[in-house]
Amino acid sequence: MAKFDLNDDGVVVIVGSGAGGGTLGNELAQKGVKVVILEAGPRIELQDFVNNEWESFTQLAWKDMRTTSGNWRVAKDFANLPAWIVKSVGGSTVHWAGASLRFDEHEFRVRSVYGNVPGANLQDWPITLAEMEPWYAKAEDKMGVTRTNNIPGLPGNNNFKVMEAGAKKLGYKEIHTGRMAINSEPRDGRGSCQQIGFCFQGCKSGAKWSTLYTEIPKGEATGNLEVRPSSMALMIEHDASGKITGVVYADEAGKTQRQKARIVAVAGNSIESPRLLLNSASNMFPDGLANSSGQVGRNYMRHMTGSVYAVFDRSVHMYRGTTMAGIIHDEARHDPSRGFMGGYEMETLSLGLPFMAAFLNPGAWGRPFTAAMEGYPRMAGMWLVGEDMPQETNRVTLDPKAKDKFGLRVASVHYDDHPNDIAMRDHAYKQGSAVYEAVGATVTYPTTPYPSTHNLGTNRMSAKAKDGVVNKFGQTHDIKNLFISDGSQFTTGAACNPTLTIVALAVRQADHIAGAMQRKEI
Repeated sequence: MAKFDLNDDGVVVIVGSGAGGGTLGNELAQKGVKVVILEAGPRIELQDFVNNEWESFTQLAWKDMRTTSGNWRVAKDFANLPAWIVKSVGGSTVHWAGASLRFDEHEFRVRSVYGNVPGANLQDWPITLAEMEPWYAKAEDKMGVTRTNNIPGLPGNNNFKVMEAGAKKLGYKEIHTGRMAINSEPRDGRGSCQQIGFCFQGCKSGAKWSTLYTEIPKGEATGNLEVRPSSMALMIEHDASGKITGVVYADEAGKTQRQKARIVAVAGNSIESPRLLLNSASNMFPDGLANSSGQVGRNYMRHMTGSVYAVFDRSVHMYRGTTMAGIIHDEARHDPSRGFMGGYEMETLSLGLPFMAAFLNPGAWGRPFTAAMEGYPRMAGMWLVGEDMPQETNRVTLDPKAKDKFGLRVASVHYDDHPNDIAMRDHAYKQGSAVYEAVGATVTYPTTPYPSTHNLGTNRMSAKAKDGVVNKFGQTHDIKNLFISDGSQFTTGAACNPTLTIVALAVRQADHIAGAMQRKEI
């Protein structure tokens, strides 16, 4: 196992080990580049996962203090938990459901296609679907995405069968068990899905792709990758010329360490990544690193989300089988005649009874709530995920008062729903309910958004430095040897789950970084 010296200034330091950081680390290691990954959380292996919702949440979730504001319901219900992400090696690829969808062509060109949407800070991406297609193909092959590369789809559980029957009655055409990074047959040294149903709690069978047991071990096997768990990045340092020189972090014992670096790539999620840049402010960069545009932390997106659950006369047992292996894609199109820009997906979702009690209608009690809980075995459910509008005022800042145990200001997340988001959610609630009513639902429950697992924007990609934080390769406009490698670089969010795009961008970024290092451009 590689172990690099703290004074080795030839290494690439990556902050975060999830879809972006873990993939980038392996890809660079395979190319002979020395890499140190700093992961804030511990290393929890496959056999340590717990098939119990609350116990698993305690084990895996990022529970550090955050503050919230804005008109979104999450700020009221979960004031210190705006996001449900993982703090352990593998990041949120431990927790994710596995849905792996490509952007549609128009979703890279929303400013051109949607025009000027009042209140939205829309920009076209500086890359196109045509440019991304080969990288999407590499990511799909790496992750073993079903329904690509002749990999069969997953079987449909009862939850999917109910949704599929209703969707067909409404005339929907694009309905299947999804493109999922979950093995439907043995692949890459891992077995096929066992339909255990605890996808969000860490896949104990290892069928679901996660950097924890795919990318990271492969990178470590090269001798070029060192992962340091329980190592919280505190500040990125630079020299008098503005060039990044290393990362200051707190190790497992809480002792401050300094790892020198040739390049630093930040992949800490859309909340922690801007926080690190802002907390790294200096005399040369008083507003934080890479922030000449003032866009660091801005344009926070979390997708338009919500859920619809429905109770039937007969048992469904939606919790049996893969959590999210089912999708209706028809509403993902851009069709302004519906009253909003962009589109949304309907995806099967089941929560266990403990989480259902917490998330169905937070704070609710009384007969309507207990009736819903009593109907749980006869319940089917779907998650609604759509493109939300980036807004400059939706942003991550440093809280003026609250600090973490290291004395650093915590992230404060402000989010207001855009009118387009509200119109889309209303339409999605109506259509989701109609799907279930078409096959005999006795009651439907439109459910408010949960703390988000899709955190996007805040270090957006842009063609011009004044409009964003990074260029088309995730390289910051201001500092040549500082990169962003997670979903915070998204210019817009699209209607689909983001992980496939994060992985594709990381593979592409690794190619760019390794080439630039070889040419001595960085």
